[in-house]
Amino acid sequence: MSLVKPITPHLWFDAQAREVAQFYCSLFPDSKVDSIVRLRDTPSGDCDVVSFTLAGQPFMAISAGPVFTFNPSISFLVHFDPARDERARAHLDAAWASLIDGGEALMPLDAYPFSERYGWVRDRYGLSWQLMLSPPGTPARPRIMPALMFTGEVYGKAEEAMTFYCSVFDDSGVGQVARYTEDTANDRAGTVMFADFHLGDTWFAVMDSGYSHGFAFNEAISLLVTCRDQAEIDRYWAKLSTVPEAEQCGWCKDRFGLSWQISPQVLDQLMTSGDQALVDRLTRSFLDMHKLDVAKIEAAARG
Repeated sequence: MSLVKPITPHLWFDAQAREVAQFYCSLFPDSKVDSIVRLRDTPSGDCDVVSFTLAGQPFMAISAGPVFTFNPSISFLVHFDPARDERARAHLDAAWASLIDGGEALMPLDAYPFSERYGWVRDRYGLSWQLMLSPPGTPARPRIMPALMFTGEVYGKAEEAMTFYCSVFDDSGVGQVARYTEDTANDRAGTVMFADFHLGDTWFAVMDSGYSHGFAFNEAISLLVTCRDQAEIDRYWAKLSTVPEAEQCGWCKDRFGLSWQISPQVLDQLMTSGDQALVDRLTRSFLDMHKLDVAKIEAAARG
């Protein structure tokens, strides 16, 4: 059974969710802010939750205080494909200029063996992006894909994670897989240099990195899964939640340290209704939940 909607990256900001959504929407075609919801009286105070779409990929951002910090363990790979856009290189350079303004290059914009135009940048808000001019013959992929780097304690587990996630979600599959062919100073032969896979309609990239980066997955970026009903919530929760102390408000953490949010479709519909009193009741109802309870959410909606 296909997912209700694409898996949605959820970005945690201190206070800039509205600002960043407008900024990112200005960078890519087919992008827009979809909704803004105010959560009141949360442990972080009043919070804005902004839903937006970038080049067809849904995102969410929350302004909930300086609790979590972005790092490059999750970045966003952006394809600029000359086969689909004759000005792909110019559009890549324009996006790079905007993202590097106030940010920093993690890999300079340059020619590399895998792409004649590529760069990895951390923007002014701390979020990381990989911009790549697609080589000729590259399989068609969405413009924007979350990219997961397995390093530190989960180094060498990119392929295991990819296989696991495909077992959790229906309509999933593995695309390209490129491995390190010989041991180097930092990477073992056979570990994943680059691979991609899809969970439903959402494509992801993965890689192993044996460098001592000093960072790991955290809650600054989580992956929101929208479910039809309680049975789907129960199913995903049982497979993904492995860290009991991380369970809160529908959030959980898997065995690789990646954070997920497992949420019912009805909550998304109710929260974007424009009825602030309803939003306030719903917020009070789910703040003390671990796994979300659809029946209690619907009861709160009725008042």
